[in-house]
Amino acid sequence: MTPQDRAVPACPMPTARGLNRVQAAAYIGVSTSLFDEMIRDGRMPQPKKANARTIWDRRALDRAFDRLPGGDGEEEDGWDFEV
Repeated sequence: MTPQDRAVPACPMPTARGLNRVQAAAYIGVSTSLFDEMIRDGRMPQPKKANARTIWDRRALDRAFDRLPGGDGEEEDGWDFEV
């Protein structure tokens, strides 16, 4: 079996609404370092605090992700094939 033949495991959909930093980064499909950068520059929301826990609201992540540029159907994507 070659490396190309191996299936890439899918990231399972989280069942919890509150996600830790690693889960939140994986949820939007980026590394933790890029996630941290996106928090600093305002593209991703600030976390909530529950005692000593730092958690991100999955719904807030969804809203922030929706605001990211691209893929909203308003741009010409070049993938339309006419036969």
